[in-house]
Amino acid sequence: MVQAAARSPAPASGRRMSLVEWAALPEDEPGELVDGLLVEEEVSGYVHEVVVGWLIHMLRAWITPRCGLVGGSDAKFAVKPQRGRKPDVTVFFPGSRRPPARGLVRIPPDIAVEVVSPTPSDGRRDRVEKLREYAAFGVRWYWIVDPQLRSIELLELGADGRYAHALDATDGSIDVPGCEGLRLDLDALWGEVEQLGDDEGEAPEEGQESLPR
Repeated sequence: MVQAAARSPAPASGRRMSLVEWAALPEDEPGELVDGLLVEEEVSGYVHEVVVGWLIHMLRAWITPRCGLVGGSDAKFAVKPQRGRKPDVTVFFPGSRRPPARGLVRIPPDIAVEVVSPTPSDGRRDRVEKLREYAAFGVRWYWIVDPQLRSIELLELGADGRYAHALDATDGSIDVPGCEGLRLDLDALWGEVEQLGDDEGEAPEEGQESLPR
């Protein structure tokens, strides 16, 4: 079973609010709610967006014909009293209760996905804090995708309310537990990641002009 260590305080913006107030914030105002305080979201780069986009594409192709739903990272979930999170990707299986069209979501998705950012605080948030919160919320499957380690962890919620590892993988094609008919080609995913430049970005090659803005 996956055990969660004690949580260290998250950095706060100093703004205290309720879940309803948090849900009513403008879409362009970032932050998650932790113990009634608005806290900074993870620092993500383009690699994060590539991985999220790839997963959404694959999940939509699999579940849309089955009448399920896939959502992105702006949906706000009330995971606990005074705690609100915005998973990178969420999935609602066919036949599951549906989230509202707008506003705070109090219904747990069947899958929540977090793509780990490279900083230690963000890694801890995904692997420790959110693991415990999603379990308490009742999320059946929690996926942790780490582009730095080139790994994916699939955790299944047990009857005891704790997550257990259902599958850990780094490469090859995997048949996804709990998602009949869904196969993910991890080599293809990491191949897209490899197309990115270095951490500072690539300058245009000599003689090559940048595209006009």
